[in-house]
Parts: sequence; C-alpha cells; structure tokens
Amino acid sequence: MPEYLIYFNQQWVGDHTEEWFRSRGPLAKAVVDDMKEAGVYLFAGGLEEDGPIYSADATSGETLITDGPYVETKEFLGGFCVVDVADDEAAKVWAGKVAEGCGWPQEVRRFGSMPDLG
Repeated sequence: MPEYLIYFNQQWVGDHTEEWFRSRGPLAKAVVDDMKEAGVYLFAGGLEEDGPIYSADATSGETLITDGPYVETKEFLGGFCVVDVADDEAAKVWAGKVAEGCGWPQEVRRFGSMPDLG
C-alpha cells in the first residue's frame, strides 16, 4: 500500500490560548489511536518550535553542518504523521480526521516509489 505524509506548517496553527491547545491534545491523541486501531499508523509527532535546528549541505562536494535552518523562511514544518493506506481517498479521510483533531489545516502527499537499486 502507498504511504502518505500528512503535515502542517506551524504558521497554520494560529493564535490560541494555552487552554485551547490543552483541549486539542486528547482529540489529536484519539485520531492517532484510531490510526493504530485501523492498522494505518506508521508515525506521528510534532516538532519542537524552539528546539535545536541543524542543516546539512553537501552541494559543494564537502558536507557542511550548520546551526539553524538552511534557508530563512517564514513558514516551517510544525508536525506530521505517516500513514500506510490503500489510496488517495483513504489518505484524504485521515488528513481530514487529523485536521479535525488538531484544529488546524493539514496537507497530504503520497511518497514517491523507491527506485530498484538491486
């Protein structure tokens, strides 16, 4: 079955009170529990907004590791989950459930197939 990435940019979350965020936690956890029960769950998690960020760049022929994002941008990834479902329609259903549970928009994209290197 194809795997899909369901994700959001931190800027899509919006401004909410701490109480509002706490109220979303059980709803989001319930969606993850539903994914696990349905057998489609591969991973889910939010990213630390203030945690360390590192970039790796090997385009010069030598790998350079630096602190901070590679490109300064106004939007950055806030969190994601990976599901293994039958098709686009099923992925859209789960993206909708994640959006409802979290309380902010989500995008969904299918992973490309891996080339046969053998």
